[in-house]
Amino acid sequence: MPDGRTRAAVGAWEQVFRLQATLLRRFDTQDVWGGLSVREYDVLYTLARSGGRCRLGGLSEEVYLPQPSLSRLVDRLAARGLLTREPDPHDGRGVVVVLTDDGAAAQREIGGRHAAGIAREFSALSADELAELERLCRKVLGD
Repeated sequence: MPDGRTRAAVGAWEQVFRLQATLLRRFDTQDVWGGLSVREYDVLYTLARSGGRCRLGGLSEEVYLPQPSLSRLVDRLAARGLLTREPDPHDGRGVVVVLTDDGAAAQREIGGRHAAGIAREFSALSADELAELERLCRKVLGD
């Protein structure tokens, strides 16, 4: 039988997981994505956060997709001119995914609309509560 701390940790995890699943469903239905899926936008956002380029393997860890699925998604985005694939200059076997100017512009445009949707979803929390939520998440992640 789990102790009180374990039960509390499981309860907290269940709420975090439920919150994430609910918000992802809500975000998916918002008309902000400009013809992209939430996962496709996530790749553009992650690349933008990474300075516009990232090894495919590192990208896979950040967007939480298995590499074969990510490779297909990257191919779709490349076909739309939003990113390119380049050989890794440090490892000839590796691939670097690079955000194009069009991809960066799409990410910024969609990101502004998405940020407004995020703000609406978190409107029940005060600025102090939002800061505390971020601090607690970073603490759990070890940031």
